[in-house]
Amino acid sequence: MTARAGYKVLPDYSIEDHPPLDVLIISGGVHASEMKNKVVTDWIKSQSHSVKLIATVCTGIFLLAQAVQSLSCKVTTHWEDIPDLRKMFSHLTVIDGVRWVDEGNIVSSGGISAGIDMSLHLVSRLHSEDLAAKTAHQMEFAWTRNT
Repeated sequence: MTARAGYKVLPDYSIEDHPPLDVLIISGGVHASEMKNKVVTDWIKSQSHSVKLIATVCTGIFLLAQAVQSLSCKVTTHWEDIPDLRKMFSHLTVIDGVRWVDEGNIVSSGGISAGIDMSLHLVSRLHSEDLAAKTAHQMEFAWTRNT
C-alpha cells in the first residue's frame, strides 16, 4: 500500500484477517473518499462493538462518526475541520481549543502533534503516567496535557 508522498505501508494484517483488537486508532488525513467506502465504515462499525477503546487523530473522527451514526459524545478534530464536523454531525458536541477529548471509550484529538499528545495520554491511561512521561522524554517530545 502506498500512502501520501509515496510512503510505503507494509502491514502484517488487513481489515479482513487481523486478530481481535483491544484499541482501535483511526488516523486522519484526506477522509472524504473513505467516508463513502462502505467496506471501511462497516468494519469500523463492527469494531466499535468489540474494542475497549477507540481513538481518532485529526479527521479520523469523521470516519468514526460516519460509521457509528449513533455516536453522541464530546469530540475534537483539527481546528480547520471543526466547522465541517459540526455541520456534518450535529449530534456530536465538538470542542475546540483542546488537544484531545477523553470520553471514556472514545478519545479524539486535533492534528498531528495533538495526536501524539493524545497517544501519550492513552499510554498513561492504559499503563501509567510514569511510562507516558518516560516515552515523551525518550522521544524528546514536550508532552502537552489537557488541563
